[in-house]
Amino acid sequence: MDFRNLSKSNIVAIAAALLAVVLGVLGFIIWNQQSAISEKEAVSEKQQQELKDMEELVEMNKLDLENQFEQFTAQYGEIITSINNDSLIAQLTREQMRTQKLLEELKNVKATDAKEITRLKKELETVRAVLRSYIRQVDSLNQVNRTLVAQNDEMKGRLEESNRVNQGLQEEKQKLTERVTIAAQLDATGIAMTILNKRNKVAKKIKDCKTIQVGFNISRNVTAENGQRTLYVRIQTPSGEVLNGGGTFPYENRQLEYSMKKMIEYAGEEVAVLTYWQVGEFLEAGEYRVSIFTDGNMIGSKTFSFK
Repeated sequence: MDFRNLSKSNIVAIAAALLAVVLGVLGFIIWNQQSAISEKEAVSEKQQQELKDMEELVEMNKLDLENQFEQFTAQYGEIITSINNDSLIAQLTREQMRTQKLLEELKNVKATDAKEITRLKKELETVRAVLRSYIRQVDSLNQVNRTLVAQNDEMKGRLEESNRVNQGLQEEKQKLTERVTIAAQLDATGIAMTILNKRNKVAKKIKDCKTIQVGFNISRNVTAENGQRTLYVRIQTPSGEVLNGGGTFPYENRQLEYSMKKMIEYAGEEVAVLTYWQVGEFLEAGEYRVSIFTDGNMIGSKTFSFK
């Protein structure tokens, strides 16, 4: 183009157009650069947020591991306090201390130490497996203990029932023995006290008495033991004194004076007995009591009145 033939106004218009083009190009370049910078800044903020989120996730994962270790440590303690097996308690205590040690290691590890965190995760799985095995073992022992306790309670119940039955049998045996003993006791019946004068005739008054005759019958008793028996006759005067025949016999843990004594042979059938006491003293009028004893028992008693 030949700028010499152009007018001044045309030249100015062309210059303005060229300037506009140059400014447009420069503006585009500047805008493009600014857009690239904005995109880089946006990408950097996103990466930082992702990194931050990842760090929080790793920290939460670490805290979760710590909580699980703490729970397992507490469970070991609960199991230990619930059993009485010394050997098993020692084993559980060792595992509890091991779990506590792993927990301390985890607390001292940085959340960004992926290798160590992974190792402790594996240790946690081992702890979980061991704890489960002990729980099954303790449950099995508790089941056995419950069975043994139930069996023990059943045996105790049977023993108590057996003791009650034996006690009842002993009491029944004792009652039977007492009944047999009572049934086997001899019985003196038809007791009679007669006062005789010097001619061996019945005296009318006690002052004329020279001999006292006491007669009675030993009743028939097939349950009584056969053999010799010693019979003791005891006569008490109205004043309570005993007409002493010169000896004593045992009765209820003490010694009693007797007036007459006689030996008989007893074979289960009725036996008539007569005993005599020779008067050597003054006898007062009143009531005289005659009691008959043998085998440590009083087998008959009767009171007589004389003028």
